[in-house]
Amino acid sequence: MKKILPALFVLFTACTVQKVKKSVRDSKVFDQGFTGFMLVDPAKDKVLYALNEDKYFTPASNTKMFTYYAAHKVLGDQVNALDYVESGDSLIFWGTGDPSLMHPDFEDRSVLNFLESSDKQLFMADNFDEVQAYASGWSWNWFNYYYGPERSSMPIYGNIVRFKKEVQTESLTYSPRFFAPQIKEDLSLPAREYSILRDKNINDFRYHLVGEELSFETDKPFVTSSQLTREMLEDTLGRSITMIDYDNVKNRPHQKLKGVASDSLYKQMLKISDNFLAEQLMVLVADELADSLNVRGAIKYLEEHYLADLPDEPQWVDGSGLSAQNKFTPRSIIKLLEKIKAEVPEEKIFAYFPSGGVSGTIRSWYKSDDEHPYVYAKTGTLSGVHCLSGYLLTKSGKTLYFSFMHNNYVISSNELKKEMEKVLYLIHDRY
Repeated sequence: MKKILPALFVLFTACTVQKVKKSVRDSKVFDQGFTGFMLVDPAKDKVLYALNEDKYFTPASNTKMFTYYAAHKVLGDQVNALDYVESGDSLIFWGTGDPSLMHPDFEDRSVLNFLESSDKQLFMADNFDEVQAYASGWSWNWFNYYYGPERSSMPIYGNIVRFKKEVQTESLTYSPRFFAPQIKEDLSLPAREYSILRDKNINDFRYHLVGEELSFETDKPFVTSSQLTREMLEDTLGRSITMIDYDNVKNRPHQKLKGVASDSLYKQMLKISDNFLAEQLMVLVADELADSLNVRGAIKYLEEHYLADLPDEPQWVDGSGLSAQNKFTPRSIIKLLEKIKAEVPEEKIFAYFPSGGVSGTIRSWYKSDDEHPYVYAKTGTLSGVHCLSGYLLTKSGKTLYFSFMHNNYVISSNELKKEMEKVLYLIHDRY
């Protein structure tokens, strides 16, 4: 009997793998585009099934897993919130890319407390030219959408205006109030329920609300600049700030002010696929690595020092995955998942990653039979792109690594998700 049971288990496992192979390879849904898939059992160090695992795909927000790993390797428990020099009666400061300054989703006051408590004259060094507002490959028309805030060396309020409307209130509310003179009602705007539009080049916002029972919250990016950041800081602090040339101070010895906990940024970035946080984390990584805000240089360093063991050299251009110029293979993503699992405690991974049927971008998908999620994975979606990569827990107690990548499909992403759900549940239930 002892010999028969293992033999039956091996046969059962083999049948399951064959069913998985057939469900991926022969799927009429996946056949509508180009699909890559890889499934690995790390306990056995075995590839259970792979399809196009060595082909390059546009990963969309699967890129954020590389951003997370970079930040994990480089940043400490707290990010560098500010660079500064104290000289005589002067305090000179400049940005490191920290996204938390007056961000509506974070309560960190490190920078504000530091500047408020100083009895010195405040000078802001303008290093905004070190960070391009849009990364290579971004679409110009994302300026009006919540997912496209500009990158900057010293973000403030998350580089967005947050608009809210509740059922019990008649009017639209927004933050920061700094923009009040530039936010105006425009009944000529077409709208089913509401419309909020910003001028492409300037911070003029127009809105039209239809119906009193509306309830919503939405973010609109604003056009960033060093001058605007200085004015908004002055407005908050109630103090004058003088702008100076960054070239005059960048090579001087300086200190770094510690700020928000890194963990809080990682969790929001991965859970809800926050593009802004992902981009700013890469700026912070550049600051930590080379005391500059050169993201391209930071990526090159990371590839050479922390990702040299990937099976296929990545084409990595931004932190968020908004650029279609990013290219990764499924087997390189599997290798990254392996590295994360080896270096990060499991409870942290499961706290950061979206969980099937419970939280983040997959809270409506991949539901388990009980209260325990079986998929912890990062999504990635652009036009014609849908990817899901992460960790899959089976009923037999195994933790598997998987990467599902779809490019160039012309069907709805929901059709892909339904088909992926069948495959992943089969693995969870039977393997």
